[in-house]
Amino acid sequence: MVSNRLGKVQKHVAKKKGKNVASLHENSRDTKRIQSAALRDQKLNRVTALREKQNKSYILRIKSFQSYTAEHTTALPLATIQSMIEDYLGRDDDLLASLQSERRAGRPPSTRETQLQQQRATEQAEYASGFWVPDLENEETLKKLKDWDGRWSGLATMGFVRISKEGVKRESCFPPKGLS
Repeated sequence: MVSNRLGKVQKHVAKKKGKNVASLHENSRDTKRIQSAALRDQKLNRVTALREKQNKSYILRIKSFQSYTAEHTTALPLATIQSMIEDYLGRDDDLLASLQSERRAGRPPSTRETQLQQQRATEQAEYASGFWVPDLENEETLKKLKDWDGRWSGLATMGFVRISKEGVKRESCFPPKGLS
């Protein structure tokens, strides 16, 4: 969400000084108010962009589980959920294999290949300890997932669990924190 504090400050200064806002002294109070409001807006925009970048992987994960469950109307058994998780974890296998086959012998891996390998290792480690997914064994959560509009704030009403590779299911919270 973009802050509009700068616009409010500029409007207030323009109301006070008239149309000739450009003639403000460089060290005046009004100039400093405008500068601090601009810096505050820049900081808020930077923090918002960083937060959206961090949440993007979780949103993409939930979107893919939404597409996996499009034809299901009843609660899913744990084995089906685990097969969905394994399918999700293998989504980039073809791309990774093609990047490895295109690389000449003796050459280091490309940046994209390294990123995919790191992402894969991280997700495999998460799956070993508990993969964060919507609770698809709950019909209410399944219905909410189908109706989800793709926004981060819309996930707060769903129930989430962590499912490990061994089949252990633990309740989790939103947003995901550590191993909760």
